[in-house]
Amino acid sequence: MGHILSWMTFFPILGVIAIALTPKTKETLIKGIAAISTAVPFLLSFNIIAAFDRTSSGIQFEEKFSWITSLNVNYHMGIDGISVLMVILTALISFLAVFASLNVKKMVKGYFTMYLLLHVGMMGVFCALDFFLFYVFWEVMLLPMYFLVGIWGGERKEYAAIKFFLYTLFGGALMLLGIIALYMYSKGPEGAGIPTFNILELAGRDWTQYTINIFGFQLPFDKTVWWLLFVGFAIKVPIFPFHTWLPWAHVQAPTAVSVILAGVLLKMGVYGLLRVNFAILPEATKYFSYVMVILGLINIIYGALCAMAQTDLKKLVAYSSVSHMGYCILGIAVFKPDAMAGAILQMFNHGLSAAMMFMLVGILYDRLHHRYIVTPQGKPGFGGIAQKAPWITAAWTVAIFASLGLPGLNGFISEALVFIGAFQAYKTETMIASIGVVLGAAYLLWMAQRVFLGPYTTLEKDHHSGVLVPAEHIAEPTLREWIVVAPLGFLCLAIGLYPQPMLNFVRETIGKLLEVYN
Repeated sequence: MGHILSWMTFFPILGVIAIALTPKTKETLIKGIAAISTAVPFLLSFNIIAAFDRTSSGIQFEEKFSWITSLNVNYHMGIDGISVLMVILTALISFLAVFASLNVKKMVKGYFTMYLLLHVGMMGVFCALDFFLFYVFWEVMLLPMYFLVGIWGGERKEYAAIKFFLYTLFGGALMLLGIIALYMYSKGPEGAGIPTFNILELAGRDWTQYTINIFGFQLPFDKTVWWLLFVGFAIKVPIFPFHTWLPWAHVQAPTAVSVILAGVLLKMGVYGLLRVNFAILPEATKYFSYVMVILGLINIIYGALCAMAQTDLKKLVAYSSVSHMGYCILGIAVFKPDAMAGAILQMFNHGLSAAMMFMLVGILYDRLHHRYIVTPQGKPGFGGIAQKAPWITAAWTVAIFASLGLPGLNGFISEALVFIGAFQAYKTETMIASIGVVLGAAYLLWMAQRVFLGPYTTLEKDHHSGVLVPAEHIAEPTLREWIVVAPLGFLCLAIGLYPQPMLNFVRETIGKLLEVYN
């Protein structure tokens, strides 16, 4: 199918138009349009899986034509081993999260309009090969997320939305400065060439020959621009100390938005580092690689310790994302094929397990109307749920063990590859990072013990008084909820048992990228 990436990216725009023309009273029709609008990209992703050439390291499904001639801006789309798994993950999570949104009752028309626009931005980021186009998609993604959290979120939704917006806007501004610098300096040493936003062309330049004057100081061009871009992507990962927006956004966001945030949005930061910092500025990336190793270690340990201290179930899962993204940073920073393959696979695997956990948090919240592991008064908020809801407990068990890296589930192979590669380069640092595995098991199993095991002490919030009272009954997942949870659980198991097909997607592109560094 021609222009498959454009169809996957922009088909939801047709859904936006259809929703705009639909009366707001026809909520069922609006939800159906949204489901169809994400189902088409999801079905097209199977074409990507079937047709992707796993023996090639080059760009595939490429589309290119002139867009803004005066600036040499092109509409340039394509994917390789770095981006193919992210395109598949985005299509999958966006489709499943629609079903998590079907219980939305407030401003349904506006919600699904923002939801589909968010899909366009996410998919476009992973497909764009022109820096101008990349930045447009990056910013398109910002506003829908702001409104989805700020309008349909929880009690502190305005604060969470503004914090997310300001952090991401700041990172985007730094990124824009870096993009402009690369564009202007792409004219060549004499300044006589034609500037370009083409990411593939920029990756073939020698940027070490330039300096840049900032506040009267002559600074190395590649290292200066590297930091501008790195901070922009680090905020999205998020890397410590740029992480503080994430727990707020997760806790206050509606369930489906939390699923997308954990499943897809966090991966954009790591993807940006690979696509831009690693490919375009290899010398600067090598120079600052140990900084990334240390930041990855901090993420792993600090995120796990913060998760262990949480009494809010959703915030615990949010901080676990900070910890797990640290493995991705460590994996890409050591320049070893195994570690880098593990990092990319960890992006995909964490997208599955974290999305599943946030969906399961939403299932409990819909029934009990709170998320307290321990209430502010020091009493158990959840306890012994396995006695009343064994199927919810079974789904949680799969998600928990996938997240902590149990052999046979998807989290194990990606973390193991990161450690295998990292140990070759940094033995001491890898041993420290392994503490994160122990801490991960500690906070997840401790949470499982308190929430699901032991005597039944689960509370629910009374609709009228808002007071927490003992819950007599917890309903098992509905068909709508199983539609989201079951595929994610199945993939966690399938990839854990047979990860090789996933690794085949990334192997050749990683080899080509590492040629520069070796």
